[in-house]
Amino acid sequence: MTTGLDDPRVTAVLDEIARTAEKSDRAVMERAYATTADWPQPPTAQEAAELCAQAALPVHPQVGTFLYQLVRGMRPSLVVEFGTSFGASTIYAAAALRDNGHGRIIGSELHPGKAGRAHEHLERAGLDAWTEIRIGDAREQLADLPGSIDLLLLDGWKELYLPVLKVLEPALRAGTLIVSDNLPMLPAEFTDHVRTAGNGYLSQQLPLGDGVELSLRLQ
Repeated sequence: MTTGLDDPRVTAVLDEIARTAEKSDRAVMERAYATTADWPQPPTAQEAAELCAQAALPVHPQVGTFLYQLVRGMRPSLVVEFGTSFGASTIYAAAALRDNGHGRIIGSELHPGKAGRAHEHLERAGLDAWTEIRIGDAREQLADLPGSIDLLLLDGWKELYLPVLKVLEPALRAGTLIVSDNLPMLPAEFTDHVRTAGNGYLSQQLPLGDGVELSLRLQ
């Protein structure tokens, strides 16, 4: 039995995004770090988005497959994503939504150029009917959602993980799962929040890709 990840259109687009990342992401990120090395303050999310506009920054295939498994198993009505980039993670989730025949993923991307590329990739993968990408600050763009969140992926600017999560907390339900990618890069304020008893989460680390924090909303 095959899955939506076996669709030639899906594999072709995911392979293309991976090749783009392998070819250029390291150079783009090195230039970004060199540019900001002498700045008196770390770059803002907007500045970082401009500096990294040509970096695909896709999720590791292990994390993508995990997202697909979660969506297939949970059969969510609403998946929300902070940090769409070129759309790789969106494709993994949307492929599962299509296989389920139910649900929608709403993503957010600060950089309009990246959002445009993600939309193109989703169209070519045959998954655009299951997706919506909102352009702008996620704290504003995701503040108005059509229902409660079943699954949340945090994979954008790391310093915004906690602010975005706090904006979205009223839309979380008991049982919502939060997948936070790039664990070694996450600010302590975020991991402390989801790991501290009394904040309404049960959280643990998973050895997928560069590391994932998986958090269950308890209340």
